[in-house]
Amino acid sequence: MDKVIEKNTKVPLLHEQKVKAPLLKRIKDEWKKNALVYIILIPILIHFLIFQVFPFVYSFFLTFLHYRIIGTSEFVGLQNWKQLFQDEIAWKSIWNTILFSFYYIVPTMAIGLILALVIKSGIRFTKFFKGIFFLPVVTSFVVVAGIWEWLFSGTESGFINYLLSFLGIDTQLFLSDSSQALIVLAGLSIFKVSGSTMIYYFAGLQSIPKDMYEAAKIDGASAFKQFWMITFPLLKPIHFYVLIITTIGSFQIFDSAFLLTNGGPNFSTSTIVYYLYTIGFTNLNFSYAAVLSYVLFVIILIVSLIQRKYFGNDQSIY
Repeated sequence: MDKVIEKNTKVPLLHEQKVKAPLLKRIKDEWKKNALVYIILIPILIHFLIFQVFPFVYSFFLTFLHYRIIGTSEFVGLQNWKQLFQDEIAWKSIWNTILFSFYYIVPTMAIGLILALVIKSGIRFTKFFKGIFFLPVVTSFVVVAGIWEWLFSGTESGFINYLLSFLGIDTQLFLSDSSQALIVLAGLSIFKVSGSTMIYYFAGLQSIPKDMYEAAKIDGASAFKQFWMITFPLLKPIHFYVLIITTIGSFQIFDSAFLLTNGGPNFSTSTIVYYLYTIGFTNLNFSYAAVLSYVLFVIILIVSLIQRKYFGNDQSIY
């Protein structure tokens, strides 16, 4: 009886060794084939885990704590999340961010497309104009914001107010006016980013076959019809890509509010990211700041999924 039991125990052990041996062999073979890939990939994965995954998970854990920089942190459950629903400034900041998106997204796309069409038209000094249009993109945002502040100064000496005086329009406060400040900030972002959207659209225009335009001309189509029936539809993949990146950029707006208005006047330019920064790095309330960061994450995720559903289908060029 003992010999039978010994035989039966040996069979699984032998089977396990046979399974392990090919597995180890496969690992060794895979390493020999792609050793360089793994040597390069492993540090990248470690970096991703340390600086992306861990902060993401830890920030979610923070939302349930009363985090103290010095001392022991305290578990408070959903208290930080409840605070969000009672925080009027947070909701105002979210609404300001949504308004900013409306002011920013469509004009940025439209101006980028127009600039790309100007360059594609083959006018003289194309390279010069391409450089001029792209110059704000490569210029420091601090410098551009300083110029914008001078242009839209709320005094008679402000350049825009000086021009408006010739039309008989009274001096405007611009950045000091709750109803105008957010629009002025949106204008700054449009001016800064339109050059990069121009490049995306220009690349898309380059990929459209010239045969289509030649056939349309033979059929007697006007320039507007060619644009509406050929150019605009065939740029659909570019429209979708630019829509996504401009939407994400609009919800992450921070630098213009920080440099020009500090969220004022009367919190009219306080965006969700600016308010998050104030809560986290001015008030040092990292737990509530983590809650706001997850609100921002959810908003961007939902908006991106909606855009993907309604605008992201059928991305192939005919």
